[in-house]
Amino acid sequence: MIGIIRYGAGNIFSLTAALERLGIKYGMVNSDADFEQFDRYIIPGVGHAGAAMNKLEHSGMVKKIKALQKPTLGICVGMQLLTSYSEEGDANLLNIFPIKTLRFADSAEYKVPHTGWNQVEQEMDNPLFKNIPTGSHFYFVHSYFIEFNKAYTLASTTYSTKFSASIWKDNFYAVQFHPEKSGKYGEQLLTNFSNI
Repeated sequence: MIGIIRYGAGNIFSLTAALERLGIKYGMVNSDADFEQFDRYIIPGVGHAGAAMNKLEHSGMVKKIKALQKPTLGICVGMQLLTSYSEEGDANLLNIFPIKTLRFADSAEYKVPHTGWNQVEQEMDNPLFKNIPTGSHFYFVHSYFIEFNKAYTLASTTYSTKFSASIWKDNFYAVQFHPEKSGKYGEQLLTNFSNI
């Protein structure tokens, strides 16, 4: 069963609605004591990475999250929290991935935030993307991106620059897009995660 880590920085309705549609069981992780009930976790998040990290620290769950050995998926700001640093709020983050979260440069051609459907190109094979063709479209809403690093990038996207749309290290997986809003391939990704 999936434990959704609740720390006050995510509207989780669309995520829980998607899990219910897919028949994937889930519950809420509100404190350290709740972790043992679940065999995998999702870290959601919307909005400001620095503020989200502050809320996560106040939740008292940082040490537990960093020590997780079970499959864990960060979504959107939940992905950014797994990196070492974000320019948003000049914030030090969980540092599970030694890479940074940077702001898109605004231009006439590329408006910020990056909003809408974009192609995701797979960079390596991984069960998270099983039965999802490379080049599939996913739904993005973000002003900050994860710097591309081949060592950790499962899939990439280009919007003014090439960046990591999905990263992986050990039991930690993350996606910048919103799988719960990305149609059949987003649902496939959530199903894949539930089976890792």
